[in-house]
Amino acid sequence: MSTDILPASSLTTALTIEQFVHAMPKVELHCHLFGTVRQATFRALAAKSGNVVTPEEIDAFYTRGDKPVGVLRVLRALDAHLIISPSDLYCLAYEYLEDAHSHNVRYAEFFWNPTGTVRVSGIRYESAQDAIVAAIRDAQRDFGVIGRLIPSIDREASPAEAVQMVEWMKAYRAPEVIGIGIDYRENDRPPELFAEAYRLAREAGFKCTAHAGEFGMPWMNVETAVDLLQVDRVDHGYTIVDNAALAQRCVEQDLIFTVVPTNSYYLRTLAPERWALDHPIRTMARLGLRLHPNSDDPTLHHVTPTGAWLMMREFGFGLDDMRGFMLNGLDAAWIDDSMRRDWKVEFTRQFDVLRARVAE
Repeated sequence: MSTDILPASSLTTALTIEQFVHAMPKVELHCHLFGTVRQATFRALAAKSGNVVTPEEIDAFYTRGDKPVGVLRVLRALDAHLIISPSDLYCLAYEYLEDAHSHNVRYAEFFWNPTGTVRVSGIRYESAQDAIVAAIRDAQRDFGVIGRLIPSIDREASPAEAVQMVEWMKAYRAPEVIGIGIDYRENDRPPELFAEAYRLAREAGFKCTAHAGEFGMPWMNVETAVDLLQVDRVDHGYTIVDNAALAQRCVEQDLIFTVVPTNSYYLRTLAPERWALDHPIRTMARLGLRLHPNSDDPTLHHVTPTGAWLMMREFGFGLDDMRGFMLNGLDAAWIDDSMRRDWKVEFTRQFDVLRARVAE
């Protein structure tokens, strides 16, 4: 199968910025499976479960105003009421990868929280993982997109349950399951609570990342993720801008931060006229940190991979910065070095051909 994503029609037609960003090859490294649910699929899941979650409630979930609230309640509702069989997880994963492919995402690493699936939805870990892995394999066969799964610690649950998650991963190991993350509300749940789970994951050969500094939580959480959890990259990490020395250390360690332009906290707390000027993503770049933009919860945030990259333009980044973000994504991706080298050549070639066609 050819991996070239350039249009087969005219290669000389001028491109708008949006067309260029859509066509450029991408990887996605920070996306939550339950945050990708199509609204129609959400309604279908609700109908199957007897509409415990009403159509009106679902419409409210997909309403994102000028001061958007977070989406964690939506993710909890899926676990509690709507995900009742492995086939539901298969559907979500397959549709997400199909949607990502439509935005020229070539490779996607996405999060799933097994604790909720097992404890609340009542689906055994191995059955759930098998369903998601089957969707990954089918999507690669059907669309050519490569998917990889990152089981993610529910930090609102106990540290013991985090350890249990890692033990499940070890017992039912699959090549598509490549590392661990941690998410949900960071308030009062600092990274050090989960150091044992991360130690066990690293010893088992899994890669590690962590949400830290997301909800305005202090920079110490980023420092702990880097130093104690020994993460390979950082998800969000915005409050690192409050500690220039820590930022410089992360620059020297060549850590990459998977940032989310649509993050609800900053859209909600910054004034609209100052949002793009004061957002910490701008400061992170000025400090020399390596960034890679992602969609996070695309359907709930009303964004696509293309849209997330376009929003970086609001922070003042140009097309040449996009090239750097693209290469950062390849360096941060948990792929083998041979694929990384090949893709850097291929992605750069495609980027440059497309870049030459942009009418600015």
